[in-house]
Amino acid sequence: MTKSQASTAQRRALIGRRPGADPASAWIHKVEATDAPSKASIFTARLTIDVTPALRGRIKVVAFRRGITAADMLRELLEREYPEAAS
Repeated sequence: MTKSQASTAQRRALIGRRPGADPASAWIHKVEATDAPSKASIFTARLTIDVTPALRGRIKVVAFRRGITAADMLRELLEREYPEAAS
């Protein structure tokens, strides 16, 4: 190996093992092992509504204080307001 080849070899980054799964992706794709399916897995339709940034902030703060997600909190609210028996 010549002096210039040795110098080039020292500057190159070593290639290591392929990184494992991204922790964030693994968390997102993680399926909880429970006997009953979660409420979120039952719902298959997505509902999009426009709210003001202030209202969105209030919803997220209330959900955080209750220790649940905003989506779960809103699902419960909609279930209460629009029960299945209502016609």
